[in-house]
Amino acid sequence: MGKNNFEFCAFADEAAADLQGQIKAMTDNGITMLEIRGINGKNISDTTKDEAKKIKRELDDNGIKVWAIGSPTGKSELGNDDFNEVFEKFCYMLELAGILGAQRYRLFSFYGISSRMPETDFKSKRDELIERLNRFAQKAKDSSVVLCHENEKDIYGEKAPECLDIHKSIPGIKAVFDPANFIQAGEDVLQAWEMLEPYVDYIHIKDAKKDGSVVPAGYGIGSLPEIVRRFAKIGGKVLTLEPHLSVFSGSDGLERGETKIENFVYPSQRAAFDAAAKAMKKIAMK
Repeated sequence: MGKNNFEFCAFADEAAADLQGQIKAMTDNGITMLEIRGINGKNISDTTKDEAKKIKRELDDNGIKVWAIGSPTGKSELGNDDFNEVFEKFCYMLELAGILGAQRYRLFSFYGISSRMPETDFKSKRDELIERLNRFAQKAKDSSVVLCHENEKDIYGEKAPECLDIHKSIPGIKAVFDPANFIQAGEDVLQAWEMLEPYVDYIHIKDAKKDGSVVPAGYGIGSLPEIVRRFAKIGGKVLTLEPHLSVFSGSDGLERGETKIENFVYPSQRAAFDAAAKAMKKIAMK
């Protein structure tokens, strides 16, 4: 734990593709919680129930618990997807969350909608999007999992006002605050925090420079030390490491376009993960 009794979590698929490699990276860095996304070469959405049970046993044996399902829910395009399929997969992953003991479920707010659209088209898309998210929230009431929306470039909730719209419209959905994603969407991170603070459940520790290049926490313009300080002030506890400092197995398809990783180059995924973990802990101890 950090100075403010933070609990450290990580997307350990950025350290290794296989479960044992992820466990070792987390254990070596004193991280006891996992935001599970890629595991043994599969996205969590493609994991079977039997595989999930085995994963849970291995994590339990090593003192690691699953904090969140790092799902791809909401990373499809309005009008070009089949929402029945999207919803069915969401329901399945809720079952996996129960098997794994996850407390949170990370999701997104869909591609294919922009405030630059004609007003009538935008309103129609926005209403459809809110209806979809509300269906997720209603279904999640049957579980013990809290839904958390992550701001992400190119989706509806890439800007703070759109995120605020989601949280005001659907109180059951909390916020995962990702500073680097706001930078890449052209937002001022501190202004975004001030707008969304009442809804923030946990933070993704990821930083970026003005040009969008991802860097270790504290080396960009994401005001990470101040954001983390404010998070502690409101009683926040969980910091999830999402370095994005090197290209790792399964990174294709996580974001549209190419994530810039200039200026901080590491010899391996594990080296990048270790550097990011060190930077996170340094900020958490301030």
